[in-house]
This record gives sequence, structure tokens and C-alpha cells, in this order.
Amino acid sequence: MIFKLENSVNLRVDLSSNLNVELFVKREDAIHSIISGNKYRKLKYNIEAARKEGKDTLLTFGGAFSNHIAAVAEVGRIYNFKTIGIIRGEELISKINDNSTLKYAQDCGMQFKFISRTDFRNKEDLNFVERLRNEFGDFYNIPEGGTNTLAVKGCEEILTEADSRFDYICAPVGTGGTLSGLINSSKSNQQVLGFSALKGDFLQEDISKFAKQDNWKLITNYHFGGYAKINNELVTFINEFKALNNIRLDPIYTGKMLFGIKDMISNNYFPKGSKILVIHTGGLQGIAGMNNRLKQKNSPLIQ
Repeated sequence: MIFKLENSVNLRVDLSSNLNVELFVKREDAIHSIISGNKYRKLKYNIEAARKEGKDTLLTFGGAFSNHIAAVAEVGRIYNFKTIGIIRGEELISKINDNSTLKYAQDCGMQFKFISRTDFRNKEDLNFVERLRNEFGDFYNIPEGGTNTLAVKGCEEILTEADSRFDYICAPVGTGGTLSGLINSSKSNQQVLGFSALKGDFLQEDISKFAKQDNWKLITNYHFGGYAKINNELVTFINEFKALNNIRLDPIYTGKMLFGIKDMISNNYFPKGSKILVIHTGGLQGIAGMNNRLKQKNSPLIQ
């Protein structure tokens, strides 16, 4: 994939007045405006596999503001794949033009199938996938969020030898693929912290399927009520972080993670002298859609 950065840039950032720790952000979001961060990493080897198998169509799954849906659509546009998005929520069929993520994916050529949330839970069922093949023909199946063995392999390439100097590696968690890759490529003396964007601790099992070390912990205190749930406090934090460091954070993943890290620093979670590396996994395309929701509530917008 032509826009790969051989080495993501690590930038030191300010998060609080606590001078007992050092905090750096690995700018994986700088890889590409849409196929950014972990989406590039997850798709890299899946695209290679699709080509080797002679597939010309990519089918995947996602929700209304899915970074993954936008990234797969962009991959299809750039690399001449047909793309099909199985979208959670039948009500969205009439709201494409009001949804920046779906509109972008459609403009890239993605074909949609909108299904109920109940049917969406069957996305990994073999009979359900076979019915999709009968409807759409042969395709390369990429799971929701892109997480599979090949995705984890790609995410293992996020860390480099230069990152071995950090004591903590932090990343947001949606499906667990990115964190699993980071765990596998981390040093045994490093602690990998995953900040869940979803309510509950069920991701423990998903991460354990791929993780080859036990030097990790799932942090579940900073989901702000669940996936894509936010409040004014989080928006204020994201805007203040951008003003201080000139780095945009998305409200679903990286914003919640860094809010959590700041809180943990304030509560002395990290030992004095700790060096912390935060993985910016991209997802900035989702800001426009979230701001549309915030406008409807007359709430402050993400800058």
C-alpha cells in the first residue's frame, strides 16, 4: 500500500501539570486521511490476501460512523476493488446523505445492505455469510472492525525497536485487534494498556484469542456510557488537547483514551519517571458526523 510510513513520528505532548511522567504520541493517524492508523495496519495483509486469492470484491460490516467502513471504501476506490458494506441499522437507509461516513463510502463506490441490529449479531454465522454470497457473489470477507489474524499481524508492525524505551504502551480498543498486535510486539517488561470504547469487559476474551503475552490490562472506566457516547466534558478535553498540542483526537476512541490517561496520571497510577507511548489510531473522519449530532443538541462542537 503506497502511503505506508516506515516510522510513525513520536511526539512528546503535555497532558497535565504532573512532571513525574513523560508522554509521547505515536502519530499513526498521519499515515493517511481515511485509511489511517490501525485501519491501514489491519487492512494491509488482508488486501494482499484478497489479491492472492483473485478476489475483486471486499465485503465488510460496520455501523453508522464506522472508521472501518470508510477505510474499506477508500481502499476499494484506490485499488480498484468493488466494496460492499453490511450496515447495522435499517433506519439508516434513508439517512445516507445526512451521515458523512456513509456518504463518503458511497461516493467511493461502496454498495450498502442495511440490516437490523438483531440480524447484525449473526455477522460471523457461516449460514448468514453464505446467504450474502448467494446475494452478492464471491467476495473477500473482512470482519467488523477488520480484526482477524492478518489484521493482528499488521498491527504488530506499529511498534519498532526504538519504542522499547517506553514503560507503557496505550491504545484505544474497539474489537481488540490493534491491542493484540501491540501486545505481541511489545517487550515483556512493558505494560500494554487498552482503553475500551465499549461498555463492559467482554473484550478480554476477544483480545486473549490473539495475544501471545500476558503483559496487558484492559481499562474499562472511560467509555463515557458506551460506544459513541460522549458528553461536554469529553469535548472540552479534546478541544483543550488540540489547542495545547496541535493534535486532533476523535471522540469515540483516542479522545476517551487520553482523557483516561490524564485521569490516571492525576491519580498517580503511573510510577514516577514512567515513559508512556500513546498510539493515535486515527478515526478523525468520524468527527464530522459526531459534530452533526452535537449541533442538533446545541452542544459544544469538536474543533
